[in-house]
Amino acid sequence: MPKAKKIGRPKLPKGHAKGKIVPVRFNDEELKAMTKCADRSEHKTLSAWIRHTLKEATQSCG
Repeated sequence: MPKAKKIGRPKLPKGHAKGKIVPVRFNDEELKAMTKCADRSEHKTLSAWIRHTLKEATQSCG
């Protein structure tokens, strides 16, 4: 009898997995300010805006 197909997405090859998740907490005031900035920027999501902003910050510190 053949093996049954596994449910879900097949595993990606090594080195092709998504990035790591870093849990961070923000208070309401911080989140509101970041959301406002993200909405005014060219980035489609708050997550994309945060990623872009942190990438710029890390490039400036060498």
